[in-house]
Amino acid sequence: MGAELNKLNKLARGSTVSVIAPASYAADEKLTRGLAQLKEFGLTGALGSATTNRGPAYFAGTHAERLADLHAAFAADTSAVFTVRGGYGSNYLLSGLQLELISKHPKPFFAYSDLIGIQLHLLDRIGLPAFHGPMVAADFSVENGVHAASFNAALNGESYSLGTAEGLRPLRDGVAEGILYGGCLSIIVAMLGTPFEPQTEDKLLFLEDVGAKPYQIDRMLWQLRAAGKLKGVKGIIFGEMLDCVTPGDSERVGSVQGGALDEVVLRCLADFDGPIAIGLRSGHVTRENVTLTFGAQARLTAAGNATLEILEGVSA
Repeated sequence: MGAELNKLNKLARGSTVSVIAPASYAADEKLTRGLAQLKEFGLTGALGSATTNRGPAYFAGTHAERLADLHAAFAADTSAVFTVRGGYGSNYLLSGLQLELISKHPKPFFAYSDLIGIQLHLLDRIGLPAFHGPMVAADFSVENGVHAASFNAALNGESYSLGTAEGLRPLRDGVAEGILYGGCLSIIVAMLGTPFEPQTEDKLLFLEDVGAKPYQIDRMLWQLRAAGKLKGVKGIIFGEMLDCVTPGDSERVGSVQGGALDEVVLRCLADFDGPIAIGLRSGHVTRENVTLTFGAQARLTAAGNATLEILEGVSA
C-alpha cells in the first residue's frame, strides 16, 4: 500500500510555476520557445538556478545542484513544478530527496521519461500525485506539442476521458478500474531491485517507451512479470511506443509500430487476465502530449473504441 494521496491546489491562470532541469539540459532556443508557450497557457515560468547549466557531461549541473533546484522549486512560492526535459540523470537525486520538505509543500509536478523514477517515488512515499505530461523544452516548445484538454482538466481537478482521438485502441477486450500508475517502461525496469522500486501491484498500469525494438519490449515485460510487478495489475495501457520498431519492418506506420509490436505484447502477456490497450499519446509522442494523473482512480474499457477515464481529480 502506498501513502495516502495528497489533494493539491488548483493551478489558476496567472500563476507562477518553477521550471527546473533535474536530468539533462535543454537547447536554449527550445527552452525559450517553451517558456513563451507556457505563458500562452497562462503560466509564468521561474527558472531554477541550475536550469540552464550545461554539464558536467550530459547533466544540467552537478547532482547536488540539480537536487538543490528540485528542493527549492517545491519550497518556493510557486504553484507547480515543471521540468524542461528528461534525458538522463534524475536517478542520482533519488537517495537525496528530502521527503519531509516536499510533503510540506505539495504541488503539481510535471514530467515523464527519465524523471518518472522521482515522480513514482514521491507518489509511493508521500502520496504526491504524478502528472505524466508535457515538459517545457520537450513539448511546450513545439507546435501542437500539448494536449490542452487533458492538461487543463488535470490541473483543474476535473475528471476526463481519453480514447480514439488520443490514439488509444484495444488489444484485449475487458473493463478494469484502479489507481492509474506507470510511466517509461525502461526506467521502471531499471529501478527494480533498488530501494526506489515502483509499486505497481494492484494498479491500472500505463507503460510507454521510445526507440526500444520489439524484442527489447519483450525482455522488459518478461522482467516485470518475473519480478512480480504484474501481480494483481488490473489492466495495462501502452503508450504510442514511438520508434519501437524493427529496422526495415514493413508494418511500420510513420514512426510507430503497427503490427509486430502488438503481437509481441499479446504473446508476452498471454497469461495476463486483464484488458490491454495501446497507442495512448502520453510521454514520448509524435504530437499533443496527453496528461495522465498517476495516483487518481481510473477506468479502462477495451472493447470497440477503447477509452481511459480519469474518474477523479486530485485537486482540493
